[in-house]
Amino acid sequence: MGAMDWDEQPNSEFELGGVNHLALVCRDMARTVDFYSGVLGMPLVKTIQLPADMGQHFFFDAGGGNCIAFFWFPEAPEPQPGVSAAPALPDRGAIESAIGSMNHVALKVPADRIEEYRDKLIAKGVDCSTILNHDDSEWGVAKDHGPEVFVRSVYFFDPDGILLEFAAWTRHLSTNDVNLPPAAAIADVTVGAHTD
Repeated sequence: MGAMDWDEQPNSEFELGGVNHLALVCRDMARTVDFYSGVLGMPLVKTIQLPADMGQHFFFDAGGGNCIAFFWFPEAPEPQPGVSAAPALPDRGAIESAIGSMNHVALKVPADRIEEYRDKLIAKGVDCSTILNHDDSEWGVAKDHGPEVFVRSVYFFDPDGILLEFAAWTRHLSTNDVNLPPAAAIADVTVGAHTD
C-alpha cells in the first residue's frame, strides 16, 4: 500500500506532519540500544545527557521521519504489567492496560514481508505472537488472510516489557471503516452497596 492507506481528511485546526517521536522509559540504555539498533536495525540518531544527573534521552529512527525515543532515569519506578503496559502478547492473554498508559507501539512494515520479518525476529531470539489477521468479525481476527482483513500483524516485547507490533495495512480504509459510536465511561457503581 502507498503512503496514505485511508481517505485523507485534512486537519482544520493544526498542520500536523505525523508523529515526531514517542517517548518511553527503559531500565538499561545500553540494552535498549542493543535491541532497537542491533535487533530491529533502527539507527540511533540523537543522544542527550539530561541535566543534574537526571538520566539520558536517546532517539531511534523509526522510518518515515518518525522516531521512538527512550528516557533512562536512574531512580525510575519499577514497571507494573497490566497497569503501565500490556501484560501479554495478544494471542496469549489479556492486553488491557491502565488509563493513561502506553499500550503498544506499532511499526509499519510491508505487507508482503510480514512472515519473513516474524521468522527473522524468531531467529534473533525474540518470542513472537502468531501472525494475526485483523478484521471486523466478532473476535476481530480471521483465521486466513482474506479481503476482509485490514491489517496483519505480529507482536513481541522489547527487553523492558514494552509491547511492540509490526503492522501491515492490507487494504484501503474508507469512510465505511468508521461505523461505531465512541464508547462512554462506565458509571462508577459499587456492587452490593446500599444505603440505610
